Amino acid sequence: MTMTHTLTPTADLATDTDDVARLVTPDGERIADAELDRWVADVDAAALRALYRDMVLLRRIDTEGVALQRQGQLALWPPCQGQEATQIGTARALRADDFAFPSYRETGVVYARGGKPADYVLAWRGEEHSTYNPFDINTATPQIIIGAQSLHAVGYAMGIQRDGTDQVAAAYFGDGASSQGDVNEAMVFASSYGAPVVFVCSNNQWAISEPVSVQAKFPIAGRAPGFGIPSMRVDGNDVLACLAAMRWAVDNARKGNGPAFIEAVTYRMGPHTTSDDPTRYREKDEVERWKGRDPLARVEALLRAQGEFPDDFAASVAADADALAAEVRAAAQGAVTRAPITVLDNVYAEPHSGLDEQRAWFGAYLDGFVADTEEAAR
Repeated sequence: MTMTHTLTPTADLATDTDDVARLVTPDGERIADAELDRWVADVDAAALRALYRDMVLLRRIDTEGVALQRQGQLALWPPCQGQEATQIGTARALRADDFAFPSYRETGVVYARGGKPADYVLAWRGEEHSTYNPFDINTATPQIIIGAQSLHAVGYAMGIQRDGTDQVAAAYFGDGASSQGDVNEAMVFASSYGAPVVFVCSNNQWAISEPVSVQAKFPIAGRAPGFGIPSMRVDGNDVLACLAAMRWAVDNARKGNGPAFIEAVTYRMGPHTTSDDPTRYREKDEVERWKGRDPLARVEALLRAQGEFPDDFAASVAADADALAAEVRAAAQGAVTRAPITVLDNVYAEPHSGLDEQRAWFGAYLDGFVADTEEAAR
């Protein structure tokens, strides 16, 4: 499926939520889509409940991350509330031996790929050896350099070609990253070499404080065909549509047809990170509108309408969320942080005079904090 547009550019086109493919409306009504339906024909009520459970657990991880940061246990946290359907739907379409390249906000991708409680929080404490081994879960370390992971994904996909296997690489990035040179260069290489890679753009409407309408007058999915890459624009708050779109894109790449591009239109309900105050740049009415499009609520509404949301299921999901939150909290609070001076350990294999000077200077600097604390205590 290739997106094409012949309309006059306007800011509204980039943020329009009507011009998207979807299978579940915000009210929880299952609707038909000629392109998407065949990709989720196997998804029954049990599978839909599993997707709902994933999203609930992801939201709980995210809530715990914010709380831990506010309590001083983490230095920073990038919330993903509101984007659960995009992350879970697309990640669950990947095969175990595919390789994902997430940005810093894709907590749900790490979760779906098999991440453990410590994997979500220790990196945000700055702990040594705090991230997972990428090859344990076939997921790269979340990238904080905007858009850089798109190049990594294409490079990996070109390696897949040379290995002669049918794996697929998936690059995740936001609407802001779509303006980065790295992303556009990655798309040039992917198209030129027919690399088996899927680009997943989470259009959450805001690149920190810059609205997507500033950098995109057309839907972002419309850019991909210019690179010779088929694309699809889906409702990023519809987990079923995201699953279907990703299955289409992965199938396209796995069959040797080259890259594909998905724009998932969603919304960042919280701040860009916990150091951000979104009330300074966006209106309350906008946030309220998006609350009505909540990805969890629409799946629950669909299952209830089908008589497939029993009380015991709701209770078990809530219990699982509580248990996971406790594990995440314990991982952060139980971490043993090394003394700051040890940052200079193991830099060189042999003694180095320059390092000795740095150690002396840094040690004196740290001692100054101790002296100030003791003085204040007198």
